[in-house]
Amino acid sequence: MHKRNYFETLSDALDAESLSDIWPLGVNVNYGQTIGLAVNGRWISIYRDDSGRYERPVHYTTQMPDMGPIYLS
Repeated sequence: MHKRNYFETLSDALDAESLSDIWPLGVNVNYGQTIGLAVNGRWISIYRDDSGRYERPVHYTTQMPDMGPIYLS
C-alpha cells in the first residue's frame, strides 16, 4: 500500500496521521512555511509548499507543555 505524502488541504494532511482532533482551531500554515507546536503530549510539525499543498505531518510523543505554533521557516 502506497502512502500519500502531500495533501490538498490541511484537514486531509492532519487526518492522514489522526491529528485533526488535537490540532488547535485557527492555526493555519502559510505558503512556503513550516510550523511546529506541542499539544496534548504530541509535537507536530507540518510544511506547506509554494503551490499550497501540505506535506504529511511529522509527529511524536513529547513531554513538552502545550505551546502555540513556532514558525520554523
